Amino acid sequence: MDASLSEKDTLFAHSEAVGAFQFDRSVAAVFPDMIRRSVPGYQTMLTGSGELAARYHQPGSRLYDLGCSLGAVALTLRRHLPEDCGCEIIAVDNSAAMLERAREYVDAYRSPIPITLRCEDVRETPIEGASVVVMNFTLQFVPPEDRLPLLARIHAGLRPGGVLILSEKIHFDDPVAQEAVEHLHLQFKRANGYSELEISQKRAALENVLVTDTLQTHLDRLAQAGFRHATPWFQAYNFISLVAFR
Repeated sequence: MDASLSEKDTLFAHSEAVGAFQFDRSVAAVFPDMIRRSVPGYQTMLTGSGELAARYHQPGSRLYDLGCSLGAVALTLRRHLPEDCGCEIIAVDNSAAMLERAREYVDAYRSPIPITLRCEDVRETPIEGASVVVMNFTLQFVPPEDRLPLLARIHAGLRPGGVLILSEKIHFDDPVAQEAVEHLHLQFKRANGYSELEISQKRAALENVLVTDTLQTHLDRLAQAGFRHATPWFQAYNFISLVAFR
């Protein structure tokens, strides 16, 4: 979806008390601009997810976009699938405001591949007959104690040969590496027009809401969940995407 069609993200441009970050109507209105200016490599991750789906989808299966926000992943998957694949895409988010806008994007494009939008907690979504599951910056918002059970349920719901594509912000155990990569990310946001106030206010809003893991924690957890192979396929600063194979 085109970030130029969304409103400019100025949600944290004013000096005032900041509450916990929520995916409400105000965020939904500026979300494409927010992502473009905050997440390096985002478009490459989207495109790569579509290419992996084209490679590993199975005819007549389901593909899941868990934590779909405005439906960017679901739409990317649909564009990359053969029209006669007989697949269904299920896009899930717990924000009604996000799904309301996602519906507008989904309905704007005709395709024989259906996208079903569901408003629910991804921890409660049944995963059945899946060949591809994507979580694009979703797991980091799930309570840490619920992450392994969620991944285990996804693994159980994937067909043999199915894949999970997992994109996340990460942190580093090495403080020197953490400082260097964090500096690069800050410079990325500054170059995209965010002020020091906006950066500081958003960091405060996300504290204890977005909880990152290290790459090794992700790999270990995926192995615990039953995935036989897992590897990073893309990284930009402290943002990474992995593919895990059932």
